Amino acid sequence: MKIALIGYGKMGKAIESIALSKGHEIVLKIDIQNNQDFTEAALQKADVAIEFTGPHSAFENVKKCIAWGVPVVSGSTGWLDQWAEIKDLCAEKNGTLIYSSNYSIGVNLFFELNKQLAQLMESYNSYDVSMTEVHHTEKKDAPSGTAISLAEQILTNLGRKNKWVNTASGNSNELVIKSERIDPAPGTHIVKYSSEVDDIEIIHTAHTRIGFASGAVLAAEFAFEKKGIFTMKDVLGL
Repeated sequence: MKIALIGYGKMGKAIESIALSKGHEIVLKIDIQNNQDFTEAALQKADVAIEFTGPHSAFENVKKCIAWGVPVVSGSTGWLDQWAEIKDLCAEKNGTLIYSSNYSIGVNLFFELNKQLAQLMESYNSYDVSMTEVHHTEKKDAPSGTAISLAEQILTNLGRKNKWVNTASGNSNELVIKSERIDPAPGTHIVKYSSEVDDIEIIHTAHTRIGFASGAVLAAEFAFEKKGIFTMKDVLGL
């Protein structure tokens, strides 16, 4: 499979290593220094694009991939306020998009555990819930996209919380997400239920970027010759 890497930072390089080890070919590498090379002709040499950039550029990158007829796997967070436009474009162009806030297999299993725990805790009002996410200092968005995904799962399944916030306000209806930026942390997410008598915590801690990179390549293999919008839940059959 021929892959275009849109974003060639630490994640892009980790994805390249995994892709090459699986016998794939990297036909295009785009970063800030050579953004002028991100053209329709160059992109169409690829079977699929993997996009890991940032909230400032992800929307336009994904839009170009869909408009130019190349399936795209995006792991950039912080741009989903423009999701409706991308969804409409994908339908119009009969395109292919896989989006996940986190491509780690372990994190996606953690998502399923988070939903089940929130469902269980719905009946036990003595427990309050909070979240903490820890990432490296180069991460541009806070809270992380993964933390937002976890929070939205909790809001869907736990009726006593109606919104998430990134700063404590003292409102019992709000789910507080604490964001910490510490090097060299690849990513830790903690969901904590606390009562007067005990605490229940579930924690996912990434040791390296390899888990994220492996999942992104797996998603690219899934996207090949498919049409529509998918998530890692589809890729993993969860």
